[in-house]
Amino acid sequence: MPTAVVSDVHSNLAALEAVLEDIEKRRIKEILFLGDAVGYGPDPNECVSLLRKHARVLLAGNHDWAVLGQTDIAYFNPLARAAVAWTDTVLTKANRKALASWPLTELALDGEALLVHASPEDPPAWHYLITPKDGERALRFFSERICMVGHSHRPFITEKPPDGEFNAYEDRVDFREGARYVVNAGSVGQPRDRDPRACYAVLRDGGLSFVRVPYDIERTQEGMRKAGLPAPLAERLSYGM
Repeated sequence: MPTAVVSDVHSNLAALEAVLEDIEKRRIKEILFLGDAVGYGPDPNECVSLLRKHARVLLAGNHDWAVLGQTDIAYFNPLARAAVAWTDTVLTKANRKALASWPLTELALDGEALLVHASPEDPPAWHYLITPKDGERALRFFSERICMVGHSHRPFITEKPPDGEFNAYEDRVDFREGARYVVNAGSVGQPRDRDPRACYAVLRDGGLSFVRVPYDIERTQEGMRKAGLPAPLAERLSYGM
């Protein structure tokens, strides 16, 4: 069954709606969400509600936990802390309760894939996997064939064949017999690889590919301005940084 892997929506409703529309056009029924529904953007309640409606698996991320007071935000930069504080004032009781029920890890694909927001090494420590080289190190911390992560907002694929050197892929990969993989699904609502389009991953026919979806960035930016969120958080959306 084709499966969409979505991560790091960060209260960006325009981006999430565009991605869900793209998923529907591709006739994909299965959606796995890797965490960070909220933070940064202007529409936390709408995004949490849509994810609850459409995703079969829902994981919590560090911004989700931050709004719930379940993780130390001392390492957050001042802009991120301001967004967490604002989100805390508008998040509904029902959506707060929903976020609190989302786990940090989940198995999927008949037990072949470990899903985690940040890193399999220590999920609540929120380590970043930014590059394929980070993926190489992460392979020692899980036993499944594939580990799917988000958190760094930068998509990549690391492959370890049964024999031979590690391989890195930017856009797609065909899974090979006996090989193991770490996949960062990128970010729907806060891309940081200098491509401002929303990014998600599609698992289909023994492989994986990244999908880039344009969305109405100015709509999200206007919502952030109206909410009084820090201007740099809105500006960076134009550049995918």
